[in-house]
Amino acid sequence: MNKKLVQEIMVPLDEYPCISERLNLRDAILEMSVQILRKGQLSLPRVALVFDDDFGDLLGLLRRRDIMRGLEPRFLVGGSLDYRRKLFDVKIDPNLSELSDDKIIARIRKRADRLVRQFMIPIKATIDHDDHIMKAMNEMVDQNVSLLPVLKDNSVIGVIRSVDLLGELTLIVNS
Repeated sequence: MNKKLVQEIMVPLDEYPCISERLNLRDAILEMSVQILRKGQLSLPRVALVFDDDFGDLLGLLRRRDIMRGLEPRFLVGGSLDYRRKLFDVKIDPNLSELSDDKIIARIRKRADRLVRQFMIPIKATIDHDDHIMKAMNEMVDQNVSLLPVLKDNSVIGVIRSVDLLGELTLIVNS
């Protein structure tokens, strides 16, 4: 088997969404709407890297679901999952729902001003640029993540995504 290295399949940092911890959720959504072109295919990022103001230190990750958690209306937060499901399992007068939709949308727009740093998650693992892709697979499975920041000399130079790794694994399995 070839020795395929992480650096050979990673997305370079300048091609991946990197945001400041002080950015608001609205702007983070815009940053994450930029498509990534890899091997002739376009894809939207599922995670953005969150840096300090100087973009020197990687502080965390912001996933799509973290953004949704930040935008989620307050009445949905905190209750059990069963309770939250029951909220949507009632018959409502269609005329009243239009009024409540406007209020919910207004609240979501207001919540979009909240800062990324309130919703980012810590980095569970990183990988070195000259590690074998099998190590990346092991880290992703072990840490239950779909993206690993790639380091060279303790600086972030890119990311390896599960979709790119699976592409390589497909070649290995089918050759």
